Amino acid sequence: MKAIVQRVAQASVTVGGEQISSIGRGLCVLLGISLEDTQRELEHMVRKILNLRVFEDESGKHWSKSVMDKQYEVLCVSQFTLQCILKGNKPDYHMAMPTEQAESFYNSFLEQLRKAYKPELIKDGKFGAYMQVHIQNDGPVTIELESPAAAVDPKQLAKLEKQQQRKEKTRTKVPSESSRERNAPRSKDDPSASSGAEGDVSSEREP
Repeated sequence: MKAIVQRVAQASVTVGGEQISSIGRGLCVLLGISLEDTQRELEHMVRKILNLRVFEDESGKHWSKSVMDKQYEVLCVSQFTLQCILKGNKPDYHMAMPTEQAESFYNSFLEQLRKAYKPELIKDGKFGAYMQVHIQNDGPVTIELESPAAAVDPKQLAKLEKQQQRKEKTRTKVPSESSRERNAPRSKDDPSASSGAEGDVSSEREP
């Protein structure tokens, strides 16, 4: 599970031109749920968000108080794109939890936040909707959080990526001209059979 936590002066969510949620000073949390996340990761993230010390105390000392200490609000927005894996320049989201499962998980996350804090101070967007999120970052202060178990083993990640690549190749595989040439039987009189000239593409294209 990943979260981008921003200290805000104010934040709001608009859907279809209508504002559906807003907060004053507090935290705006963009949350990305992985298909590997469990209740353990959920509880870890709830604790971290509510206890993150990004506010000043009464004397003005920075990094001393949490959102709960200050009794500020929290606006949560589901953000599956945080689970993006880039393949070249193309985003791939196969590590994000599927929509149906993620919605239930996200609602459990909100429920845990409200139980651990004050329900009326926890706001959220609209799961699965096309949203405009308006954030007035205060500082700016932006903290990236990741639950320990959400970190993917590099070897496992490489394995998943290779499996995905094989699937894509299987769907789009068309024998290339060069592969057809390599697989075609050669006669004994073919001079390229032993000279390696089949790889000399430039010489074949010259007039």
